[in-house]
Amino acid sequence: MRKLLFLFLSLVKAFRRAGLKLKGKTEEDVHAQRVISGKAWEEYCDNLKSAGASLMYPGTPRDAFNQAEGLRYLSRLTRGGLEAFVEYCDPTFPVLRRMAHETVKLGADNPDNHYFNAQISGKYSYRISGKRNSVHYIGFFTQNGNYGSTGGLAPCGALEDQQLQVETDGTFEIILSTIAVEKNWLKIEPDTTMVMVRQTFLNRFTETPAEIHIENLDGRRAPDPVTPAMVDEGLKTASMFVAGASFLFARWANGFQKHTNKLPLFDPETSNAAGGDKNIIYYHSHWKLAGNESLVIRVKPPACDSWNFQLNNYWMESLDYRYFTICINKATAIYEPDGSVKVVVAHHDSGVPNWINTCGHDQGTMLWRWYRIADGDMAVEPECRVEPFSQLKIKN
Repeated sequence: MRKLLFLFLSLVKAFRRAGLKLKGKTEEDVHAQRVISGKAWEEYCDNLKSAGASLMYPGTPRDAFNQAEGLRYLSRLTRGGLEAFVEYCDPTFPVLRRMAHETVKLGADNPDNHYFNAQISGKYSYRISGKRNSVHYIGFFTQNGNYGSTGGLAPCGALEDQQLQVETDGTFEIILSTIAVEKNWLKIEPDTTMVMVRQTFLNRFTETPAEIHIENLDGRRAPDPVTPAMVDEGLKTASMFVAGASFLFARWANGFQKHTNKLPLFDPETSNAAGGDKNIIYYHSHWKLAGNESLVIRVKPPACDSWNFQLNNYWMESLDYRYFTICINKATAIYEPDGSVKVVVAHHDSGVPNWINTCGHDQGTMLWRWYRIADGDMAVEPECRVEPFSQLKIKN
């Protein structure tokens, strides 16, 4: 389906160029006219308005609290989209920046991750340089497409922590190109649009993220002046990002309600197409608890690099990890004597270990991850059970 979509879009563009040529016009002429006439801005606003329908997608909570969070979510996506596709849209002069962070969230953003993104193009080659520092894990990934035009991010190249060759002083260089190089190569293709850097903390309060910088290898030292085409295409992509991402994850959240308060395996192909890491096994779901209920999750972790669990609101935004304990991982968990772990999701703190705060929500989405399971071991589905909160207190 994805290949057919790309083929269709390519044919549309080819016919469009042919039609313009017959009229003696270029694509640049069209962009200039759209900017001058105000059409570029009007379509941007229209697409943003259409994104609001995602808040009414089947299964979405319609109460004022959740809808208010939904509106804030769309405003956050709008801010992130404008920064990514208008402010920092130029693949000739990319900038690594945090697109998802404490106040721009989407797709069950990982509180243990420090994300960097930059817009790039398969037409150029790039160099990423930096210093490794003490963050537990770092991985570099290139991706094709985007949420607006193709409905997701198809994986392209990957250079992970163990593959990264670092100098004795902690510095490194990575080459992004279509042609392989011998050391620290990250593949890009003609349809590549983004490079993503994932840094994963075991303890975000004590570990230092890597210092990284990206540059175009064509030698330029400053960005080119803005063009009508950059702004027109940027606004179009930014608005389609808001609409595409919000509808995609509204559809996911609706599907998760088929197994509320359980954590079944999420389809790896689907997660990879949405920008997930192929070395992580995901267990996405929906949770819902009455005021006197708690969700108790039990599992004995397999041998793996790490694991974590997080609680999200309905819109698949991680809850506010700056001020509340809404996630737990391999290093922060308190274990049972047999090596298993019990995580408790509840509205109030009963004093039991590994409490996850619902932060005033009565439902949302949730996610358990296994990172890079060791050879010879297997992923385990966490066991979930809703228990009365009062019974939880008595037991402990």
